[in-house]
Amino acid sequence: MADSNSGASTPKSRRNDVVAAEKDRFGGIKWGSAFFGWLTAIGLTVILSALATAIGVGVGAANTAGAQDAANQAQENAQTIGIVSGIILAIVLFLAYYCGGYVAGRMARFDGVKQGVAVWLWGIIIAIVVAILAAIAGNQFNVLSSINGAPSIPVDGSLLTASGLIALAIAVLVPLIGAIIGGKAGMHFHRKVDQVGIDHRSGLTD
Repeated sequence: MADSNSGASTPKSRRNDVVAAEKDRFGGIKWGSAFFGWLTAIGLTVILSALATAIGVGVGAANTAGAQDAANQAQENAQTIGIVSGIILAIVLFLAYYCGGYVAGRMARFDGVKQGVAVWLWGIIIAIVVAILAAIAGNQFNVLSSINGAPSIPVDGSLLTASGLIALAIAVLVPLIGAIIGGKAGMHFHRKVDQVGIDHRSGLTD
């Protein structure tokens, strides 16, 4: 008697066959899903950045006697504050783009890594479009400049500094990593759902 848990007849292998057939038909990058993922990511970037700023202001107010003391403390510890800000920014972007990638992966069902990359690409594409618009029509149209950590392309050359390059690396690489991991997580949800369906058809669940 054949072992029901080995070979091509196992529920997991049957699920893989079904998923492979569905992926051939409906796989690939889904730019619409990725766009909604990017909207999620940029919205969370705004919310989490505002929250981090509010917490920082609150802590600063609690530990200083006044605005002048706060300014003096910031000047004395500028390097430390810069490092902490960079770490906080990286965390904010990772969480925001993880959620964006997750949304895209859940909506598209397949190719979670590709959906995550597409979320990231939407951010880059929109940053380029905004930079071109700002260069043509004026810097007031560079709307991404007001969003802390959003990928943006300065049109005034301010990027060509060490701090500017570090900020760009954080704003570009961290979202990419977060979106890819989120996309895989969103896709994995559907694989669990598929497995439950196959198990039910195989009589392994009620």
